[in-house]
Formats: sequence, structure tokens, C-alpha cells
Amino acid sequence: MNENNNHPIDFVITWVDGNDPVWRAEKAKYQNKSIGDMRDNRYRDWDTLRYWFRGVERYAPWVNHVFFVTYGHFPKWLNVDNPKLTIVNHRDYIPVEYLPTFSNRPIELNFHRIHGLSEHFVYFNDDMFLLKPVQKTDFFIKGLPCDSAVQDVISARGVDDSGNKLMGEAIYSVVLYNTAVINRNFNKKDVIRKNRSKWYSLKYGRNMIKNLILSYWNNFTGFKMVHYPYSYLKSTYEEVWRIEPEVLSLACSHKFRTATDVSQYVFSNWQMAKGQFMPRDLSIGKLMSISNNPDKNEEIYQVIKKQKVKLLCVNDQFSGDNFEVVKKQWQEAFEVILPEKSGFEKY
Repeated sequence: MNENNNHPIDFVITWVDGNDPVWRAEKAKYQNKSIGDMRDNRYRDWDTLRYWFRGVERYAPWVNHVFFVTYGHFPKWLNVDNPKLTIVNHRDYIPVEYLPTFSNRPIELNFHRIHGLSEHFVYFNDDMFLLKPVQKTDFFIKGLPCDSAVQDVISARGVDDSGNKLMGEAIYSVVLYNTAVINRNFNKKDVIRKNRSKWYSLKYGRNMIKNLILSYWNNFTGFKMVHYPYSYLKSTYEEVWRIEPEVLSLACSHKFRTATDVSQYVFSNWQMAKGQFMPRDLSIGKLMSISNNPDKNEEIYQVIKKQKVKLLCVNDQFSGDNFEVVKKQWQEAFEVILPEKSGFEKY
């Protein structure tokens, strides 16, 4: 491993234009004969992408390259001639047997196939933002991904953040499938014994208590899923594909997300099981949900304006009829800290 942090680090971001008529027509063609999560808010665009690029340019100028992964469309304002930017079409790297896809699984599980991608990269969803300066060491230390190895117990909540009843709760099934892959390939006792200081790091705060309590279980019962940008080694992707091709291929074969899929978190869990990570303080970021509750939304705007964390993920739980109003409020919050056009924007 690189003992210094002079290795190139790329950013990968995925995006979809849910209003693209060509994309919508193709989605509709498969929707009636597929199973899985087809909710439209999975593809809704809040027009906040430009603030992601502004945040990268201002707060992470050290980034080597940005790979913008898309169905084929991109915003008209995007400066595709920026030397730090590469537009990656799904068909450029995802095996043809998995296309077209309306699931994030084949998109995320095949990043290692992106031409030119560095060994060290950070994956962002388009709802994850930089709010203040970050360093390379926030993502990699001595060549190892920064992560939070916190064990968890899967417990289906029954309702979402807005109190709506959840049916199926596929996310918990995904955690089970990811964890099964880890338990199939690693001995939990050996994993923790070899890297005890990483599993019982004070950086996890109160979450370390979970690791202490769950140490009595012979197998891993699950891992805490933190909705932050994730640091990955491309070689981890290659290794897991070599050892577990069937389970990864099954997830990639579904046109829409299903409860039987593994997710990209399996690569994070694998890195932790191998000891290929450095502990990261969970307070570096925050997960919040934009919803029909104006008071809760105002909390998000204040986190942005006051730059309370380095990393912010905003989950879309909104179902109201004043979408344009809420979208404008969100954008105005970003304008407070990122008002200037970046080199990734034409206008």
C-alpha cells in the first residue's frame, strides 16, 4: 500500500435525468414486466447537481478526476470540456447483458470496469454534497479507505422518516445478503482479532458499544450503513467479482432494485473484513431527509448555510404538491455557501 497520500484519487458520481423522454419511454417498456422498486422519487431531479460540482472544485481541488456516470444524458449547463471531467455512459462499462438498467445495482457494482478509473476512488450519489474543505485523508490514509467498521443488528422499522408505512423494507434484506457474503468468506473472530484497534476505535464514539456487545456473536449480524461518500479500492471490486460472481451477476440482472440484491456496500464490508481500511469519525457527515415537514427541511437548510458538517446526504422523502417551492428553498441554501459558477459549468 502507498504509505503516503500522493496517489491519485478519483470521484465517481451517478446521475439520472428523470424527465428525459427517451429514458422514461424505455423505463415504461420494462416497468410492466419487471419486479422491484419503481418509485419515481428515485429518479427525481432537484436541480442541485451544480452545487455538487461547485463543492468539489472549491472544497476538494486536489481530486484527480471526476467520472460522471449517466444513462447518456447530462445537464445542458455541464462543461463537458473540463479536463477533469469524463462523461461515462452506462453502455461504456456495464456488460451488455445487464442493459438497459433502472436499478443502481449494475451501475454501482461495475465501477471497476470504467476505463481510466484510478485504484483509489470515492463514490458519491447525487444527493451527497461537500459543505466545507475536505482533505485526501478524509477518504484515504496510507492508501487505505477511511470507513466506520460498526456492527449492527438488522431491525425493520416499519415506517420511513415521514411516518409512512413501509412494505417489504428491501434495504434490510440487502443488508442480510451483503452480510451473508462476508460470513461466507471470512471468520468473524479472526477478522476482529487481526485488526482489533480498527474495530474498537474511539472514533466510532458510542457506536463502539455495538461492536463490544456483538463480539459475542459467532457471525456478523450486519454492518451500519452510513450514507456518506464511500472510499473504495478498485482491486476490491475485482476481487469480489472473482470470488462471488454469481451473487453480483444476479443483482445486476434485475432491471429494477429488488430485495434479493446485494449492494455496493458489500465492497465496503469486504474491505473492513480484510482490514483494508482506516477508522473514520462518523461525525464527519450527516444524513437528513427532505420531506413534507417545513421545520425539518429548515434544519437541512441551516446545516448547509452554517456548514455544520463536511459531508451531507439528503434523502428524498418528499411527497407534497409544492415541489418547486421546496426545491427553490434548497437551492437558495446552497447559494449562501457556493454562489460562484465552477469550471464544470458553462453557464
